Amino acid sequence: MFERMKLGREALAHDGLFWRRIAAWGAQSGPEWWVKYSPAFFGLAGAVLVPSARRKVVANLRRIRGETSVLRNAVETGQTFTTYAGCLAEVLSNGSKNGRVPQAELIGRERVLEVAALKKGIVVVTIHTGGWETVGPLFSRIGLRVMMAMEPERDPRARELQDEARRAAGLLVAHVGGDPLDSLPLLRHLQTGGVVALQVDRLPPGIRTESVRLLGAPGEIPLGPLRLAQLSGAPLVPIFCAREGYRRYRLEASPPIFLPRRASRDEVHDAAQKVADAVTAFLRVHPTQWFHFGDY
Repeated sequence: MFERMKLGREALAHDGLFWRRIAAWGAQSGPEWWVKYSPAFFGLAGAVLVPSARRKVVANLRRIRGETSVLRNAVETGQTFTTYAGCLAEVLSNGSKNGRVPQAELIGRERVLEVAALKKGIVVVTIHTGGWETVGPLFSRIGLRVMMAMEPERDPRARELQDEARRAAGLLVAHVGGDPLDSLPLLRHLQTGGVVALQVDRLPPGIRTESVRLLGAPGEIPLGPLRLAQLSGAPLVPIFCAREGYRRYRLEASPPIFLPRRASRDEVHDAAQKVADAVTAFLRVHPTQWFHFGDY
């Protein structure tokens, strides 16, 4: 009985199954104009009704560009929530009558092609921004298959709903936690020349990290993606995505980072700092694209 009550509370949470199903129903069954225009309303409603997430967004904006006016904080917080809602609606429409292949521009395409030619796979490091589902069809055009490595969500039923939409966009999805065996599918995918994408902006308790300068202050980067690059021999490529309009995205690929299998302590630190520098550079230009609503 206690377990059923727990599942019920998780389903009704702001990131739970109930609200995800409502969003999926509207994105898949409603008219096309609903997918385009309704996210602005629901995004702003979320900013008002979920104060913990709103406070986190405000704190993130301050980290990126410092203190500013109350008005600017309010505007940019609203932009963050509405952009997130637009991205969510577009990905949840995949596989339905409203599904569309979005327009996606890859800046630094030649960098991706150069490392792909090495046939060692690619470890893509990124953060929680919109539009990552566009990477599947975009990379498939140049012969690359993308596997997203993600932490399990609090509500597994909500997770599966969104994973189905990601798979409809041509992405493979692997959920990784604290078990070392979780990395085996990622290594196998890299060994076939595939792309593994991992997000580096959330740090669950107990995860191993490297200290860096991030957004002009002390920060941490998870060691997992760096170790995966070492084990596989695949280069690291920071790639970040920004939503520029309805079903329109821009991806930016930074220079690749190479780590030898027996990298020294300094080499690992330098690689982590390069990742942190790439994250900082992207967020300085796109502060309202960071969908980091959680506690860590």
